[in-house]
Amino acid sequence: MNKPDSERRMRVAVIGTGTMGTAMGARLLASNVEVGVWSRHADSTRPLVDLGATGTAEISDAVADADVVLTMLPTAEVTAEVMFDAMGIDAMRPGAIWLQMATIGVEGTERVYALALARRPDVTFVDAPVSGSRGPAKSGQLLILASGPQSAAALLEPLFGALGRRTMWLGAVGAGSRMKLILNTWLAFQTEGAAESASLARRLGVNPASLVDALSDNPLASKYALAKLDRIFEGDFRADFSLDFALKDLELVEADAGADAAPIAGVIAERWRNLVQNGSSGLDVSAAGRGLCEAAREPEVGV
Repeated sequence: MNKPDSERRMRVAVIGTGTMGTAMGARLLASNVEVGVWSRHADSTRPLVDLGATGTAEISDAVADADVVLTMLPTAEVTAEVMFDAMGIDAMRPGAIWLQMATIGVEGTERVYALALARRPDVTFVDAPVSGSRGPAKSGQLLILASGPQSAAALLEPLFGALGRRTMWLGAVGAGSRMKLILNTWLAFQTEGAAESASLARRLGVNPASLVDALSDNPLASKYALAKLDRIFEGDFRADFSLDFALKDLELVEADAGADAAPIAGVIAERWRNLVQNGSSGLDVSAAGRGLCEAAREPEVGV
């Protein structure tokens, strides 16, 4: 006999097990949530299966009994392909929540939402991208930018509590994605600022440790910017948030808001695009410092 809803654990299907999907799935498992996983790349589900998640070969099996289907896929096009072309949404049970947590842009979110509403009006769609990379995802310190029906908030509260340090409910579907693009533009400015400051330090012969010391406990610098500055000086480009995805987000900014809304973001995107195309694909966003710091060597000082 099945347990009543009040007694059984929440069931979540995590669709997409890249860096963020895997980290978030692990957090849910550690919080006593039943987790099913599915990915277009079956091997990527292995870490979560090893932790106790149920892996499935078909997306329909992953979502069929889920209270919440959490999608963390790279683009709106891939999300639509998985949920509509592969009929993931058709296998969801009535009354379930589709929790779209990837950064797929404003237009992409609204397009996917419209398709979901037309195809499965009995499924609740929530737009809830997150601010934070692999580290905050693993430790449950994400900022969740939720938007959609307020009626979903109560059911999602324990899930969001496991994943994030704070949840902001921002309004109708799409509001979360709008805020996410703004925050990621802010992130890009700070990253590029750290990269160019590191470049200047090398060109002008300033000791990196002195620059870091000058910025420590200084209102000019955030913890994020200082962390990226350290990684640039150390040459540590292991991916927490890849340069590829940071570039994708800047491209979404231009597509959704227009190039004139954030012209400097467009300049940064062009430089980062060149880096991605020339050896920095797959590296952390701190690899923004590679092209600058390698070119900016200290001038020789005459005797």
